[in-house]
Amino acid sequence: MAGEATGQHARVAIGPRGRGHWSAESIREHLLLYAVTDRAWLRGRTLPDCVREAIAGGTSFVQLREKHPGHDGHDEMLALAREILPICRAAGVPFLIDDDVALAAKVGADGVHVGQEDMACSEARRILGPDAIVGVSAQTVAEACAAEEAGADYLGVGALHPTATKPDAVDVTYDELARICSAVSIPVVGIGGVDAASAHELAGTGVAGGAVVSAIFAADDPEAAARALVRELRKVVR
Repeated sequence: MAGEATGQHARVAIGPRGRGHWSAESIREHLLLYAVTDRAWLRGRTLPDCVREAIAGGTSFVQLREKHPGHDGHDEMLALAREILPICRAAGVPFLIDDDVALAAKVGADGVHVGQEDMACSEARRILGPDAIVGVSAQTVAEACAAEEAGADYLGVGALHPTATKPDAVDVTYDELARICSAVSIPVVGIGGVDAASAHELAGTGVAGGAVVSAIFAADDPEAAARALVRELRKVVR
């Protein structure tokens, strides 16, 4: 990756509007441990502090995802994004917004993650430009191939296990995860019940990493939790 190494991660050059220029290789490398936020688990702690601790433990990708913001939802999300973005940028960690392409553009986030029922990947790319990272959720080979064709940079595939954060998600088997990884050339992260105890189940699937919510944000020590996850994920990601 171009740029000067900072802390645990290499920093990229920052382009217009504050968005980093991430190569396909650097995106893949940073997907090892992908933290998806959820303040429901914080028990009075602040999200920026927990993100900072998670990055200190080795978290290499962050997505701001808050499905139940307060009554001032947009303003609240804007404030959170503006607090977390500089934390990620200082560490050279990509910072994405879940679903909200307009918010990602407004704050100069590194990109956006969209689901199958959100804005189309191609439209998100058109709005955010060629330098943005656009991730897409997929649960089948057909969805994965369509997302790659539309210009996705990576895929989030799951849920691999039932979770409290996505109780309505359709489960994806590890065999299907492996088929998806084989069908596309872009990197894939497995999500849904991934933690330090279950990370070994990703072995042989071809994933670039694991995406987690409660495994970090429900932990008493997010830094230690992230460090344990990185240790286990490195065993299964080639």
